[in-house]
Amino acid sequence: MAMKLIDAALLQKMFLAGAKSIELKKDYINELNVFPVPDGDTGTNMTLTIMSAAKEVNSIDNPTIENIAKAISSGSLRGARGNSGVILSQLFRGFTREIMDKDAVDVPVMAKAFERAVETAYKAVMKPKEGTILTVAKAGAAKAEELLEQTQDLIEFCEEVLKAMQEMLERTPEMLPVLKEAGVVDSGGQGLVTILTGAFEVLSGKVSDFTFETNMPAKSAPAGNAGGSNISSISTADIKFGYCTEFIIVLEKEYNMDIEQQFKSYLESIGDSLVVVSDDEIVKVHVHTNDPGLAIQKALTYGSLTSMKIDNMREEHHERVIKDAQKQAAMQGQENAQEVKKADEPRKEVGFISVSAGEGLSEIFKGLGVDYLIEGGQTMNPSTEDMLNAIAQVNADTIYILPNNKNIILAANQAKDLTEDKKIIVIPSKTIPQGITAIINFVFDKTPEENAKFMEESMKNVKSGQVTYAVRDTTIDGKAIKQGNIMGIDDSSIASVGESIKETTKKLIESMLDEDSELVSLYYGEEIKEDDANELAQELMNAHSDIEVEVLYGGQPIYYYMISVE
Repeated sequence: MAMKLIDAALLQKMFLAGAKSIELKKDYINELNVFPVPDGDTGTNMTLTIMSAAKEVNSIDNPTIENIAKAISSGSLRGARGNSGVILSQLFRGFTREIMDKDAVDVPVMAKAFERAVETAYKAVMKPKEGTILTVAKAGAAKAEELLEQTQDLIEFCEEVLKAMQEMLERTPEMLPVLKEAGVVDSGGQGLVTILTGAFEVLSGKVSDFTFETNMPAKSAPAGNAGGSNISSISTADIKFGYCTEFIIVLEKEYNMDIEQQFKSYLESIGDSLVVVSDDEIVKVHVHTNDPGLAIQKALTYGSLTSMKIDNMREEHHERVIKDAQKQAAMQGQENAQEVKKADEPRKEVGFISVSAGEGLSEIFKGLGVDYLIEGGQTMNPSTEDMLNAIAQVNADTIYILPNNKNIILAANQAKDLTEDKKIIVIPSKTIPQGITAIINFVFDKTPEENAKFMEESMKNVKSGQVTYAVRDTTIDGKAIKQGNIMGIDDSSIASVGESIKETTKKLIESMLDEDSELVSLYYGEEIKEDDANELAQELMNAHSDIEVEVLYGGQPIYYYMISVE
């Protein structure tokens, strides 16, 4: 019997099954990554992205196409991590916008939704690369359009679309030589096919178990301004507004720029530390106030509320002092202390946010004037929501964000697009050394646009390197790499492979040096002793009398050394 319509209840089950499918197979998808580095891999990033949406979808008791679509779009948008997660969230965003106003989904609607999903995702990527998740999605959209005149049966339609995507996935190694050399298909494309396969199994009746666990993985809190005051040194009398109030408005009435400005003005009259960001369907609100009820009552005039959170900052202060858990209080208290500090500071012209990994690197960025540090990098890519939370804590008209990792740039840009009350400039730094160079070259008397151009140009003058270990066997650029090998990675490839950390690092640096090189900076990680780093620096200077080598404590995990050559 043909299936002509997908109603809200079935759509909810299909989405949850898709989320469950990739959650179960994320490790397999991680293994498809070409670079064998121990990072926040594709399977992990896509899983965390879809799980953020699935948690909201799962909480809906009376599903409609509209509220399911809003939950998918807003949840994945805020939870997006890494390039693959951001692209996935954009695919969901385009798809759900097409079905939002429908009572049910039929073949024509599904075909248009696939097309809009692909259009939205391609627009989000500055330089789309074929042979990736985008190509796989585009193949599905093309097949969907072809099938419009052939069938109105959703099961037949979706089966053929999925088959076309699977076939394109299998062709990705022919489109990207690096995939062919490693003998794998594109991991992002595999993640997308995995999600849609799980959804199709529910649609076709092959799977009836679509139960979803709402226990989400614990997420590290942002580092805040590393090295901030201990929470016990802050008097509760300094807390002007005692309740940190957060919620999301699911818009049900007209909401435009004028209405948003009126809403902000009202919130500013009853509190401070205000941030209001919105898209077409939701408004995310953060405010410190002494009367959360007033903020909530006003918000209810625009729609229904979800994800509500009210914390008594004075009470939290007392609890932390009483517990006297020094390390935990230092970590958890810094963010609250920072919020209090930011609330009392006058708004300034310029602020800085940087992604950092390691105590020493955080101290370096702090010394260079960074206002807020987000813990992350390779091992855990920060989400779009992490970026939005950081933006909320920096009280400045213009904020520069330094992602310091190529897999975080899209999430930073997505946060930029969701921020309306501050000018956000994302400096596309792909490494820690690039980020350090960029902020060093900031000049206060230049315009934001001039500084952005100048900072980006300055990054071209620094070569970056990283030394880590291989987590799997693979072959890249003709190099056979075994699990456990030490790898020296430059800006474009794996430059050296060996058994010794020091020798592999020396080979990497040698490959990075040229006749214009003057300074090598060694940021040594948490597993490297200072004496070993100094010994390596001395050997390099002995071999190159015209090169200065400086040794700095980075404290980063995973990477034995981060290196810059200027």
